Amino acid sequence: MLEKISVSGSCGLYRMDTESIDSIIASTPETRAIANDPRVMGIEYTRRLAGACSRVLKDLAESGLTCLEEDETIVFNILRGGLNFGLREALADAYGWNNHGSSFISAQRARDDESPEQWHIVEGEYAKVYMPETASIVIGDVVATGTSLEYAMKALVGAAEHQGTDLRSVVFFTIGGPRAGEILKATDAMCRQKFPGYEKTTLVYLEGCFSVPVPETPLKIKITGTDLLRREAVMAPEFIESQYEDPGYPIQRCTIYDAGSRAFWTPEYLEDLEDYWTRVKGLADSGMSFEELLAERCPDLDPGRFGDVDLGVVCDGQLDWILDKRG
Repeated sequence: MLEKISVSGSCGLYRMDTESIDSIIASTPETRAIANDPRVMGIEYTRRLAGACSRVLKDLAESGLTCLEEDETIVFNILRGGLNFGLREALADAYGWNNHGSSFISAQRARDDESPEQWHIVEGEYAKVYMPETASIVIGDVVATGTSLEYAMKALVGAAEHQGTDLRSVVFFTIGGPRAGEILKATDAMCRQKFPGYEKTTLVYLEGCFSVPVPETPLKIKITGTDLLRREAVMAPEFIESQYEDPGYPIQRCTIYDAGSRAFWTPEYLEDLEDYWTRVKGLADSGMSFEELLAERCPDLDPGRFGDVDLGVVCDGQLDWILDKRG
């Protein structure tokens, strides 16, 4: 399912078997740490994510997979999740640039009251969008349902039309699921129809294209429309192998948890972690084993490679760290 593009000690690039857009899975030490270890948070988290994006941007260019020019490139920030990726700095570090621009749009989603599995935009009024005559767009966002991304991409295309800009390409970074691909394919088709000079869309999944739970997903603990799961996911080989480094890694509730609070308001993020591990501790106290939880959350792994793991002990370690950080 994955075609190797380039692999080094610092970055692996793999192409997914998709149509119409270039869908890449990229693996780096920084994003493996983020996706595996929830203790990577705050400034450490955003710096590692920006560093990973810079590394991937450099390797994409060396592999001939991007067509970015400094004076044409705009970082399109979807507030607030897009700020996590640090793409303005990542481009500067990867290519030595200084003149690329940044634009901003707000797109805050919420569940529908009458249909909780449906989402809508509740705040999307702020926009500061700059466009040169010809523009290549670089974007990053966490994508589960894709509600914010779909809204933002339509706004991006509309702004380009309004300003008379000829869009040339889109490079999109995500820690996310398959909905990102669906939306980017639709955006690619729209751009090819509206902009004669449009060349390509590149979608970069960091570590994997993760699944998103629905009510029927057989997990004892899940948040539908939000969690990014390892089960039924397409993941980089390096990321799969890294799961064996610590038994806590493959049984995390979510690959990223809430990206906004993880970066910008860690007390809320720590509450989220404490809630999950307290509930897992309850499962362990009721007799659930590590092997049983692993089979739920990451069923393709070999439990024998972890040795004899006590799920309760794993939970105690996670909770002790959380309580220490919360003071």
